[in-house]
Amino acid sequence: MTTPIYPLVGLVGTGAMGRGIAQIAAQGGCQVLLFDAHSGAAEAARSAVQAQWQRLQDKGRITEEQLHAWTARLQPVTDMAALKDCRLVVEAIVERLDIKQAVFAQLEAVVAPDAVLVSNTSSLSVTQIAASLQHPERFAGLHFFNPVPLMKVVEVIAGLKTDPAICTALAQAARQWGHQPVQAQDTPGFIVNHAGRGYITEALRIVSEGVADFATIDRILRDQVGFRLGPFELLDLTALDVSHPVMEAIYRQYYDEPRFRPNVITAQRLAGGMVGKKVGQGFYRYEGGVAQLPPEPAVPCVASLPPVWVSPRATRYAELCQLLRDLGAQLETGATPSAQALIVVAPLGWDVTSAAVAEQLDATRALGIDLLVEDSATRRRVLVTNPATCAAMRDAAHALFARDGKAVSVVRDSAGFVTQRVLATIVNIAADMCQQRICSPQDLETGVTLGLGYPLGPLAMGDRWGPERLVQVLRHMQSVYGDPRYRPSPWLHRRGALGLSMGHAEV
Repeated sequence: MTTPIYPLVGLVGTGAMGRGIAQIAAQGGCQVLLFDAHSGAAEAARSAVQAQWQRLQDKGRITEEQLHAWTARLQPVTDMAALKDCRLVVEAIVERLDIKQAVFAQLEAVVAPDAVLVSNTSSLSVTQIAASLQHPERFAGLHFFNPVPLMKVVEVIAGLKTDPAICTALAQAARQWGHQPVQAQDTPGFIVNHAGRGYITEALRIVSEGVADFATIDRILRDQVGFRLGPFELLDLTALDVSHPVMEAIYRQYYDEPRFRPNVITAQRLAGGMVGKKVGQGFYRYEGGVAQLPPEPAVPCVASLPPVWVSPRATRYAELCQLLRDLGAQLETGATPSAQALIVVAPLGWDVTSAAVAEQLDATRALGIDLLVEDSATRRRVLVTNPATCAAMRDAAHALFARDGKAVSVVRDSAGFVTQRVLATIVNIAADMCQQRICSPQDLETGVTLGLGYPLGPLAMGDRWGPERLVQVLRHMQSVYGDPRYRPSPWLHRRGALGLSMGHAEV
């Protein structure tokens, strides 16, 4: 094993995060001193980590020798003064600035002048925590994710006065502990929580507009894009008592930037105690830890299907026509639809209503289909009604597009539909992070894929589904909503033609 860059590590705070950090540091060869202000907490943490290792040994994943060696590296201490010889001290306590500053003031009086002090803060400014220290140059952020042993990414954050060499050493230590470091500027949300705003906040806005319910949006984003969890499944897992304060903190720290605006839905559910899976009730109800999901709406029974006319302005027009032929539809090829035809539009950014008005189509027979993502790459089709769509045409479209057994969701009208809105927002926020040079494009992609579990990094998503298309979606949404949150990032506009995830650095 490589000699640890920090052989003796102090850990202040032994809750879930502290235990996880202690576990990976010990596995990486470090001697770890566990300190907690609550009597007995450090001993309980050691026992909990040892029990986790015992389970691994019982399953044959580690040897008995490893179990004993790792356990011997964890040592509870009852006094902060016992940390005096530590070359690195990691704080993992409550997210309150005043309490963190008080703890680090005590640590400065204990450790050597060249010892490194770091905070596992997820939402506070590293610079602000270090502001009252005598040696802010040896202070940095080291943000892990829960559960630490499984979430293999860690954000290394430099404050304004942090010595760059400190961050280099911390990154090396993180690799020794089995984690992938990513470097971030000291900005609200750092990398992962900042980039994650698009997925959650836009999904909340879609619900608040009455476009679809929680389960439908989760199904769409899992099945159309490949997200491991839908946004509301994710919020239930992380719990609103954690997630909502982070939303508010990032929004306020960016001086009420519209892109990060929180939603009353999560505020109300937090106030009502419906915070997620851990209490058995969140966006879903849980029995035995299993979400009780509403059933999928049944495919309507339709005696006969009308002919179908596809708008020539439809996204992926040729693919859409071929899909309809494969489904057995009778396609009309005239310049305008007949009086009996089901009218299908597939706009980018626009709503079905605007498309019908612009093309002078009969809105009662018009529906939209979201084809930002090609149909062959999805496990679900999304149809969109407008306020005038008659029930017979809605049911006929649902039955037709479900003929081959692929799942179909029918949602209400909105500019950008569901998938377009969420993907465009994710990519736009990521592009703006690159514009601000919060991190490198490579670290952004790594942080998001490892920290959020997205199927692709946000820049790779942009390249996959077309930066120019996403800019078009954003501009049309901005036109419809008149909301600056959909303003395309200059970086997205500028880099779109070149490729968002290309590795060449801008000077």
